[in-house]
Amino acid sequence: MMLLRFQSFLRFDSLNPSRMPESPSSFGRSPALTKSAFNRNVVENKNDKKKASICTADELHYVQVEKSEWRVALWRYLPSPQAPSRNHPLVLFSGVGTNAIGYDLSPESSFARVMSSQGYDTWIIELRGAGLSTQEVDFGYKNDPLDSLSQRKDFYVKDGKYGAHAYKDDGSFSITRGLSSFSGTQKRYDLAGRIRDFMEKLVNIIEEAERASPARVFDMHIGISTALKDIQKQLDLMAKYDWDFDHYLEEDVPAAMEYIKDKSKPKDGKLLAIGHSMGGILLYAMLSRCGYEGKDSGLASVTTLASSLDYTSSKSSLKLLLPLTEPAQVLNVPVIPIGPLIAAAHPFATNPPYILSWLSPQISAADMMQPTLFEKLAMENFETVPAKLLLQLATAFHEGGLRDRSGKFFYKDHLSKSKVPVLAIAGDQDLICPPDAVYETVKLIPEPLISYKVFGEPGGPHYAHYDLVGGRWAADQVYPCIIEFLGRHDAVETS
Repeated sequence: MMLLRFQSFLRFDSLNPSRMPESPSSFGRSPALTKSAFNRNVVENKNDKKKASICTADELHYVQVEKSEWRVALWRYLPSPQAPSRNHPLVLFSGVGTNAIGYDLSPESSFARVMSSQGYDTWIIELRGAGLSTQEVDFGYKNDPLDSLSQRKDFYVKDGKYGAHAYKDDGSFSITRGLSSFSGTQKRYDLAGRIRDFMEKLVNIIEEAERASPARVFDMHIGISTALKDIQKQLDLMAKYDWDFDHYLEEDVPAAMEYIKDKSKPKDGKLLAIGHSMGGILLYAMLSRCGYEGKDSGLASVTTLASSLDYTSSKSSLKLLLPLTEPAQVLNVPVIPIGPLIAAAHPFATNPPYILSWLSPQISAADMMQPTLFEKLAMENFETVPAKLLLQLATAFHEGGLRDRSGKFFYKDHLSKSKVPVLAIAGDQDLICPPDAVYETVKLIPEPLISYKVFGEPGGPHYAHYDLVGGRWAADQVYPCIIEFLGRHDAVETS
């Protein structure tokens, strides 16, 4: 078993927290300043009580990732004592550039809580760079995203108090903690220039699509400009954002899985796993790699939600962003600001004159999410990611599908060698990972091991990319399918 430097963990009341009252609408403020992704301040270490007030799980754990400075965060939801006893813990993997919030959006919309209520010891992994994961940096401080989480306008906490933030008289959002000063080296200025050039290219793409309302696009320029100012303040930390998909697969995931096994102690040493979007891609890649190497994956079953190893034959909307990969490489941009860009775009997608109305369906189908929960998801769930990560994931849109960093190992080529049962779920109106993309991977898995389901009816409800996790009807339609599959494969094999 891998030797891990286990970190101390926190435990607090398992009572379901009450949801915070809504804050004023984000429209009219600078969206970038409400987004945690670029507020990874260099701050003093926070005490455990503060972390407990932010995390809405029953326990918050950390595990050191070997060969790196990162500690990944693990949100744990203890099984309900009224539920049947289960043999395996359940681990949840999130999508690219997202944190644990997507699985625990509110007490009334919590995938993780539903699973723990079924008796599963449920864990959410926040991979490096996401949510409460932390990094030790060279100048004696800890890069603690906890500080950014405490600045969220709508997080719900155990003690019923907001984090350290305030609204200014002009309606903009002000961070009350100051950043530590940085030295203005030429390297940082060059880095800022590369990010600025990249973001300008992205804005140009948006302008081409939205020339009908130039005034609103100008407003978006202001939001992007504000985000850039935040970026410049964080450049010393962003230089550390230097990882790809294989780092997750080979380092973060094994460390987290070994830790969970140590704490939950399944009799057969296996876990049940569910992955949404990139989380499902990670699980597919793990099965493929283990099949190729003839190793046991340590998984009793896998459920993927809106995931595929090969998007080449589909009409995925992400293909529209492929032109950005070339300038990202040419400009040597180290990070892609997914979170701030979504936060900056959100008001223009949900308020008149709706010039970016095409963005909302990328996340959720019409009437599938309450507006307040959709806003929280858009403003708080997404993070900044390294360009190297997205560039590797972009190989899934080229012939042969996703490949490793060497470009020589195609993950889909060895998926058929896995012996792990898989439930693959797609949404009928998923524009990011359409059903045909999901099926492109499904067809590679031997018939006895694969179960495939597309959710959505001609007359509604319909399911877009996130709706499979937190849509209005997911608890009634999607969750039972998953729970039945988990139950079938929770039994411990005896020899």
